[in-house]
Amino acid sequence: MKAVFDPRQQQHDPKRFIRSGQLTDSPEQPERANRLRAALDRLSVPVAPPTDFGMAPIARLHSVQYLHFLKTIHAHWVAMPGAADEVLPNVHPRHRGERYPASPIGQAGYHQADSACPIGEHTWEAAYWSAQSALTAADAVRRGEGAHYALCRPPGHHACSEQAGGFCFLNNAAIAAEHLRQTGSRPAVLDVDVHHGNGTQQIFYARRDVLTVSLHADPMQFYPFFVGHADEIGEDEGTGFNLNLPLAMGSGDDRFIEALDQALDRIALFGADTLVVALGLDAHESDPLRGLAVTTPGFERIGARIAAAGLPTVLVQEGGYLSEHLSLNLEAVLRGFTA
Repeated sequence: MKAVFDPRQQQHDPKRFIRSGQLTDSPEQPERANRLRAALDRLSVPVAPPTDFGMAPIARLHSVQYLHFLKTIHAHWVAMPGAADEVLPNVHPRHRGERYPASPIGQAGYHQADSACPIGEHTWEAAYWSAQSALTAADAVRRGEGAHYALCRPPGHHACSEQAGGFCFLNNAAIAAEHLRQTGSRPAVLDVDVHHGNGTQQIFYARRDVLTVSLHADPMQFYPFFVGHADEIGEDEGTGFNLNLPLAMGSGDDRFIEALDQALDRIALFGADTLVVALGLDAHESDPLRGLAVTTPGFERIGARIAAAGLPTVLVQEGGYLSEHLSLNLEAVLRGFTA
């Protein structure tokens, strides 16, 4: 196991987060990367900086209009009289077909799905290098260098082709999977984050060349609320190439492993030759955003089950928020995977 990380990812330092109507501190803090890195150090996993693959792999999945927004919106925002130091939406279009606004306020509402993804001065640079970390890990796996873990922060699986959301700006796992596909692989994306990977689903929903599978807390009661249900199976030529396995709130190790086995069976039937794992650690019983109740030993079982699939694997970090168990949970997954 080897890892990829760039310290520039820690420059993204969001301050504001609205939860249940309360303005509070964002749980997606730079300290997350420190704690995840500590787990890698304890396991003696070598960590290398990413290669810069440029914009092309990112622009294959995210629109140029959206990328321009991410790169430039903060400067436009802070130039407005009385603006805060972070870009936060306060109005949203009724549907995506409405006219694209000239105002930074309108553009924020168009491209930011919720208040969990404030954009600061260094958000674009951090998101860019987070994506490059995932690309570098995927390319190393493609070249036969063994499993790689991408310490991606900010995370990515809620980012749609034209919209940020849920702490995410660029969809790192999807970008990694598309790079693998472009270079001759047949990848599947397995999302084990506590939240449904709605961005990944949206990006690949009408396609049959990348299988997307997500295990997550039931969105009837949990973010992202509006998608992630079992009857969402893809559309057009992608019909049957999306699998959602929503779990009852509070589900623990055994139920999660049961669903994971279903997911891995579908991946085997797809004939995937490479696996991209959107590795959330927030299904843990003590995570601040908890919806499930997976234990730290349960994460070791998850890592071992994924490894038993026998596929070249890219592990892309998604959620998992500040608690005393965060680094222990990553350590558990990697220990199980490499046992």
